[in-house]
Amino acid sequence: MDSATKKKKASLFNIATLLIATSITGQILGFLRTKLVNSHFPLVGPGSTDAYFAAFTIPDLFFYTISAGALGVAFMPVLSDVLHKHGRKAVWDLTSSLMNLLIIFMLAVGVIILLFAKPLMQHIVAPGLSPVQLDKASQIMRLLAFNPLLFTISGVLTSVQQTLGRFFFFAIAPAIYNLSIIASIFVFDHNIGLVGLGIGALGGAILQLIVVIFGLKQLNFYWHPHINWRNLSFRTILRNLPPRSLDQGMDQVEDIVETHIASGLGSGSISNYNNAYILSEAPILLIGTSIATAAFPKLNTRLSQGRPDLFRKDFLSVIKAMIWIAAPVVVVSYFCRGYLARLIFSKGNDQISIIFGFLTAAIFFRILYAIISRWFYSNKDTRTPMYMSIFTIGFNVYLAITLAKPSAYGVSGLAIAQSIVAGIEVLILGLIMIWRDHKLLDLQFWSGVLKIASVTGFTALAGFIMITLMPLGLLDRGFITLGSKLFIITAVTLGVHILVSIMFDLDEAKPVVSFVRKVVLKPIKTDFS
Repeated sequence: MDSATKKKKASLFNIATLLIATSITGQILGFLRTKLVNSHFPLVGPGSTDAYFAAFTIPDLFFYTISAGALGVAFMPVLSDVLHKHGRKAVWDLTSSLMNLLIIFMLAVGVIILLFAKPLMQHIVAPGLSPVQLDKASQIMRLLAFNPLLFTISGVLTSVQQTLGRFFFFAIAPAIYNLSIIASIFVFDHNIGLVGLGIGALGGAILQLIVVIFGLKQLNFYWHPHINWRNLSFRTILRNLPPRSLDQGMDQVEDIVETHIASGLGSGSISNYNNAYILSEAPILLIGTSIATAAFPKLNTRLSQGRPDLFRKDFLSVIKAMIWIAAPVVVVSYFCRGYLARLIFSKGNDQISIIFGFLTAAIFFRILYAIISRWFYSNKDTRTPMYMSIFTIGFNVYLAITLAKPSAYGVSGLAIAQSIVAGIEVLILGLIMIWRDHKLLDLQFWSGVLKIASVTGFTALAGFIMITLMPLGLLDRGFITLGSKLFIITAVTLGVHILVSIMFDLDEAKPVVSFVRKVVLKPIKTDFS
């Protein structure tokens, strides 16, 4: 292996390490932010955190639908092609055109949110809020009105930096945002209260943009105040944007619908559901998104090489690994839901625990969806996942309305609907994959999945035994008590999963064994060796 190859591999390893570390840090800060919000502000009553969670829905809708869709699939691949074919000057021209167009659009969106925050909140997002809660939510939403604009500019600029190999500022920017909201909790707790969190979020978006702009140093970035409509690469971005944007936007529409329903289920329902949903998102992002993102370039390369056989082999290897990793995580999440809810959330933790329990099935299926959707994207098919999203949002709305009635499951019905829809979505996309590639899921794959299912049975038994031996007591509080129990239960459960996997000779366990051998058996160099 030559030095250039070694250097490239080392660079990729360093980038992956940076992104994983900052992702974990971001999750920790996100949990800390949510925990502090819950501990400093009431769950019910006029100052309920329901207003805080409801205020983010409309701004998030526009950011994820427009900007995230453009930057995720439509912008960066085209930007990379332009860089290699035409150089940095063409990159600056393309970046300026896209950023200027999105700025104009997001500026208009910001003005609309600013002017119509209260009607949007009252008639669309959360009609069940009390008048005082409605006023607070509207004030917070007005403070967030131009956050989509600020995030969009940051997103465009970090996309440029990533394309040019600079990842540090992209990685740390979200931490700045979380830290700003955390600071606002302490600054405004005893004066303007919950509305101060909106100031913290606005300040965080501004600080995040400043950090991102600093990341342009020495890149010689040049902004052009125009939109080059004749640019073919720019037209390609605009053509690729709608399917992915609509796919992204479906999740945010679903969030608005769920908030709308939860607002009519009593004070605190919005907060409890959002807290449980935030908890469920952590394993999906850390396992599903991280692994799928890492595998995506290699899958694309296999098809570019004209090797569908290697593409199939790599895809099956990745999805089996994700099933093997996701299984014990779901087991631990379900059995330890009460420990997690009480450790992270100060109020409403019993209700959060119940909701989160129903979401654990969704965790498993959404982890799988992360890689399954990329099977379609690698095959240059963004429409099938989009059509699937349109179907699932409609079905989820129907189930949510039906299951979340007070006479049915209440706010837990929203979680049940999520898990049912997530399972159906993976099932249908899986059937479409098999229909398009009859050789995809062979006997070897199903044999491996069956072994993983058998191993998971022992894992679940271990988890059940551990919570029986170390039950969650009524008076258990604090990081040391809850954290130590959670750590021991998790360690034993995961340990059983790995050991039984080794006994079943699962390929997915071999990298873990190899890593342990390197750490334990590797000789330590000394002056005497």
